[in-house]
Amino acid sequence: MLYTLVEMNRAAMAPMRLAAKGTKAWLEAPLNPLRETGFGRSTLAVTSVFERATRYYGKPEWQIPTTEIGGKTLPVAPVVSWSSPWCKLIHFQTEGAPAGRPRLLICAPMSGHFATLLRGTVEAFLPTHEVYITDWTDAKMAPVWLGRFDLDDYIDHIRWSLQHLGGGAHVVAVCQPGPPVLAAISMMAEDNDPALPATMTYMGSPIDARKSPTVPNLLAEERSFDWFREKMIYTVPAPWPGMMRRVYPGFVQLTSFMHMNWDRHVDAQARFFDHLVEGDEDSAEKHRAFYDEYLAVLDLTEEFYLQTIRRVFRAHKLARGIFRYRGERLVNPGAIETVGLMTVEGEKDDISGIGQTQAAHDLCINIPENMQTDYIQPGVGHYGVFNGRRFREEIVPRINAFQDMIVGR
Repeated sequence: MLYTLVEMNRAAMAPMRLAAKGTKAWLEAPLNPLRETGFGRSTLAVTSVFERATRYYGKPEWQIPTTEIGGKTLPVAPVVSWSSPWCKLIHFQTEGAPAGRPRLLICAPMSGHFATLLRGTVEAFLPTHEVYITDWTDAKMAPVWLGRFDLDDYIDHIRWSLQHLGGGAHVVAVCQPGPPVLAAISMMAEDNDPALPATMTYMGSPIDARKSPTVPNLLAEERSFDWFREKMIYTVPAPWPGMMRRVYPGFVQLTSFMHMNWDRHVDAQARFFDHLVEGDEDSAEKHRAFYDEYLAVLDLTEEFYLQTIRRVFRAHKLARGIFRYRGERLVNPGAIETVGLMTVEGEKDDISGIGQTQAAHDLCINIPENMQTDYIQPGVGHYGVFNGRRFREEIVPRINAFQDMIVGR
């Protein structure tokens, strides 16, 4: 019912949103005499804030036109390298890049935001790697005849992606994918899969959410499983292609994220209004760029969301050594012996606390010590673990050095 009410509200607001867009366009006209007056700028600010607050934010574009390699600016094109109904493996082809660069699979989270949230992650690795990323399907866009997509299907897709890349690639798992990526590589190692990667890096991942529990971790344990099933799952309404599919809506996840830092988001909107009134277009554009990405969310299938809650955040099955793939095969991280392991955490991470990602080292008991490393980035929260200046200047060089060390052994 909630999903239907949200769509009805969006439809009801459409005429006012269109009126606001029309007013905004009129005020921005070069020959409008009110454009540079205090009244005009204030009215423009009001219409801009209202229009942005009531719009639907669709999937963003990648917007990575170029990268710099060896002092040369080279064009970049995101190309679908492999796909299924639930995932597109995007390869950022770089025209003129040196041959033989290491292949890197970035495993994007399936936790509310689109893979484009990792745009900065992709950009940081493009100068040194052939970069691929998992781009997951929005469940509200998936017709019911496509069937289910659950946590074990996610594991399958990671394994298929690695098999598509071939052996010796590198893997970076950002946040939520940590447990399923570790499960996939564990089974590949046990099966002597030739597509086994050279290294795996986990960043801000809930490998063991019992360590330094954060607000989301505590919520997962304090609420009953039935509460999540009854309060967090809704039916996709028309006119979405996935109508009648049961999902965990992205707008619910977004609301939860925003309430964790509500004052910060309210202040950001107020500053955006002030920037528009003052004519500070540079600051206003930075605000738009961030929130265009942050407010764009996707839905998760019911089965994927509930299995993740039950198996990762409540029962902690992987950390306890009782995680079973498809309910039958016991996943054993101890089977991994030849894959380098790196973990990265943020000092101020309020999503995955310190120690949750480091737990991967406790599980991978047969990886030699000289093939393992851990790094805690000072002064960053969850987002700063995979994006921003400190990520580019301090984290990425360490990941690259670790990969080079493992490959050069």
